[in-house]
Amino acid sequence: MSTKISKKTKPIHKIGKFKLSPIAKLMKLAVFTSVTSSFAFSAIAQEPETENLDKVENDIEVVAIVGTRRTIQEQIAIKRESTTVVDGLSASDIGDLPALSIGEALETLTGASSHRENGGATEISIRGLGPFLSATNINGREATNGSGDRSVNFSQFPSELMQKVAIYKTQDASMIEGGVAGVITLETLKPLDFGNQRFQAEVKGNYNPDQANVDNSLQGDLGYRGTLSYVDQFEFSNDQAIGVSVGFQRQDISQPEAEYRSSSPTDSSLWACLNDPTDTNTGFFRSSAGDCEDGVNGSSNAGYNNKIDPKTGLAVDDGREYAWTGSSRSFRQNETSDERDALFFALQYQPSSKWDINFDAQISDRTQAEARHDLIFLQKRVTPGVTGQNLITNDVGGILHWEGEEYIESAGEQYSREENYRGYGLNVEHFFSDDLKISVDLGYSKTSREELQITNRGRTSSRPFLSWDLGEYIPHFTVTDFDVTDISNFTDSLRTRIDRENVRDNETMGARVDIDYILDSEIFSSVQAGVRVSELTFVQYGGTNGNGSRTEFNLDGSVTSAIDVLEGCQIAFPETDFLSSVSDGNIITNVDSSGNVIESGTGASWATYNNECFSQAVVASQGGEFAYPEVTYENAGTIDVTEQTTSAYAMLNYDTEMFGKFIRGNFGVRVVNSDVTSIGFREGFDVVTDPATGIVELVGNGNIEKIVGGGDYTEVLPSFNLVVDYDDDILLRAGIYRGMSRANPSDMGYSRTFVTDDSDDPQSVEDLLVGVNGSGNPDLQPLMSWNYDAAVEWYPSDDSMVALGVYYKQFNGGFQQQTQLENFIIDGVEVSLPITNSVTTDESSDLYGFEASFSYRWDLGIGVKFGYNYADTSYEFEDSNYGNTFTTGLDGVATQETVGIVPPASVPGFSEHVFNGQLYYQIGDFDAALIYKYRSEYFQPYTTNPTRLRYVDEAGIWEARAAYKINQYIRIKVEAINLFSEPRSDDFYTQGNLGQVSDYGPRLFAGVSFKY
Repeated sequence: MSTKISKKTKPIHKIGKFKLSPIAKLMKLAVFTSVTSSFAFSAIAQEPETENLDKVENDIEVVAIVGTRRTIQEQIAIKRESTTVVDGLSASDIGDLPALSIGEALETLTGASSHRENGGATEISIRGLGPFLSATNINGREATNGSGDRSVNFSQFPSELMQKVAIYKTQDASMIEGGVAGVITLETLKPLDFGNQRFQAEVKGNYNPDQANVDNSLQGDLGYRGTLSYVDQFEFSNDQAIGVSVGFQRQDISQPEAEYRSSSPTDSSLWACLNDPTDTNTGFFRSSAGDCEDGVNGSSNAGYNNKIDPKTGLAVDDGREYAWTGSSRSFRQNETSDERDALFFALQYQPSSKWDINFDAQISDRTQAEARHDLIFLQKRVTPGVTGQNLITNDVGGILHWEGEEYIESAGEQYSREENYRGYGLNVEHFFSDDLKISVDLGYSKTSREELQITNRGRTSSRPFLSWDLGEYIPHFTVTDFDVTDISNFTDSLRTRIDRENVRDNETMGARVDIDYILDSEIFSSVQAGVRVSELTFVQYGGTNGNGSRTEFNLDGSVTSAIDVLEGCQIAFPETDFLSSVSDGNIITNVDSSGNVIESGTGASWATYNNECFSQAVVASQGGEFAYPEVTYENAGTIDVTEQTTSAYAMLNYDTEMFGKFIRGNFGVRVVNSDVTSIGFREGFDVVTDPATGIVELVGNGNIEKIVGGGDYTEVLPSFNLVVDYDDDILLRAGIYRGMSRANPSDMGYSRTFVTDDSDDPQSVEDLLVGVNGSGNPDLQPLMSWNYDAAVEWYPSDDSMVALGVYYKQFNGGFQQQTQLENFIIDGVEVSLPITNSVTTDESSDLYGFEASFSYRWDLGIGVKFGYNYADTSYEFEDSNYGNTFTTGLDGVATQETVGIVPPASVPGFSEHVFNGQLYYQIGDFDAALIYKYRSEYFQPYTTNPTRLRYVDEAGIWEARAAYKINQYIRIKVEAINLFSEPRSDDFYTQGNLGQVSDYGPRLFAGVSFKY
């Protein structure tokens, strides 16, 4: 039964007070001292789990609800009380979920789904719209990341260190702009508001069955997560109060992963090669040995030609058969390590009832490392009379059977990624009166990332005959008279590459002022207004190779022999039962010329070596010194983007009665202005005029020249939210808002070089310069949307809920190539030059969706909860290589360049179906739950080249947990993630063309927690 508040009772801003228990006063000093011990500790932002009390002061017995049941109740309460469409969790929930991070916790909410990397949840998609269309705030402030986009890697944050997480699916004017799909908010603890003294310690041991099969040089068989938290309040005689919470978590675990891999479509290593028996010049039936995308005579790197033939208006190779062929297919064995230290701190000070001052800090340092061992079968080369004649494909050109002679490589990589997050905030609230509150918030966030990698190669000196067949999950290879476990078979072309790449700094600074004034009105309850300014900077450092620097060495065999390097660095294959859960038997079979199986070389292993030893030996053979190369700022590959934003809003809240129904909500408007400045670098030049002929030319001067570009926009974002208390237990809800999502910072770089034409003896700069080549567009406009929501929600009890909602989004999203004029000052002369670049499209797309949430608990202690989201969209994303591509000229006319041979994808991150369900049982001190998470297939762009299509296949993940409370202080827990070892499978370019399978295995945790 819901309680109605009379409209004549005016709400008043007040700061909540707390009461210290006598025991807490005595223990305060001891507990505070224990926090400084060497054990890991964390500021777990939990609600107090009050035990069953015999009697309180008024002789009323209090029974506390804890565990999974409380989890469900708080989710229901968050949804019911909000004026927007929202789903959320409180901290007491998060600490009990079998979640490695916030990502795993978020994907238990209706409509949320995650992308898995290294077996854990990373980016979150909301309602079928990819993470690039969402925004994430920590304590009401923007969060940074190291990926160069707007999404947040939630695996960076321990779930134990948050008070609340929520997904706002509709928005109001007071929220920071940036989410077409929705806004994800994370909140840490305010210690005075928490109101209780709390010390908590928890240790979880980690055991991964797949890790037990690995002789891991980076991590042992057992890992752990250690957590301590301390929350306290101090009240003084002059009515002042200070609260503090502090915590630290140490994680040291492995992330086992075994992989089958094919060449990705991000560059020119995956081709649609012609499969035409009548064509002996190129493709699989070429008359001489060579790569299938090359011609015996004529062009190379061609494959299927999907450019438009002006004579026919069709693709040049229209109607011809093709098959997808990567440069290689390989297996990868990983030794892994994941170490993270996270410190969260909060200080709350109330000098009087009129002031509330909060400072918070979040620090996370994470290092992921892998020692990778690859067996690579090269594959593009055609063996005449064999490859084409024996090729078997499916209906989309995916290869099912292949034969030919090709090189085999034993390769290795040593990889590490270090990511550091720093977030700080200061919030001051001042209550000028019971009606007026003014708050000031200052925030800072920075993420730094760096990746180091060693890449090694040893190759066969000849091309053994091999074939492979696609099994249920992965291919299985057959080699003739070749033992892949004999390291002496890989003594050719030894090479090492040493890379430093993706060195990035992403930093935001923001300040906002908000005013909240309570109105003396029968209709309008309050008015809110505010101003916010922020500055985001993103810097990716350039170098000698792509997005970083590379040093390459080839073995000098006159100094050190290849066999000495290989045998001196050889290690036993690190894993037993490699890929056994996704293979149909031996992944490699060695046969003699008669087809008889040879035991040596048959199985699931190959010759491997220590990567660092190999690399150092190859470098030493060249007389070099092993070192990671440096990256530089003043470099043509550098991206330096600064985005300055100013926004202001006004919002009116209403709470009244109409037609016998209580209604509440808000309406308002937010105005946003953003100004982007992008810095790039290019080789300097001088404009030189021949005094005799007057011919003008550009001559390089050996300097690095700084160039600057920019753009700006202003958007108006209205919003309206309505909640109707139709009955005591039934709510009707509606929301309308205009949303925006900004382009990724990494896409707003400014790389420019001039195109010259000296064929006509130019006599001026205008005659000499004919165009510009480059990448990045600092004038990329945001993606805008109109969003409509309606829902009906039934709350028959604190444990039960039925919520049904529909939504519609109309948005302009995606990018296309368009030719525009840009202005440049060259030798004092302003020149307008055309450049073809990526621009935001104006074409609108529709997305329709339906979501349902259901919770129910029976008296015998069994409960269920599930959430389901269905979405459909007209949005189409064309592959930049094998899709329909267009170029828009200066006249605004779009010209089709290529004809697509692969269907367009949908919105990045879009899954048609997303489901999560939970069955739990809680009686007395025992609490157990079984959780299932499912999402259908989706398009997941690459970070390095987001214009190429990669599909992640559907997956269903099972998780389980159980806890038993020994007494009011101690609880034991067991948890399992990916209980039935669901692999991740990716398709390249089109669904049905298998590209990668990653097998993670289950992850098990067991531990004990102490709470006082």
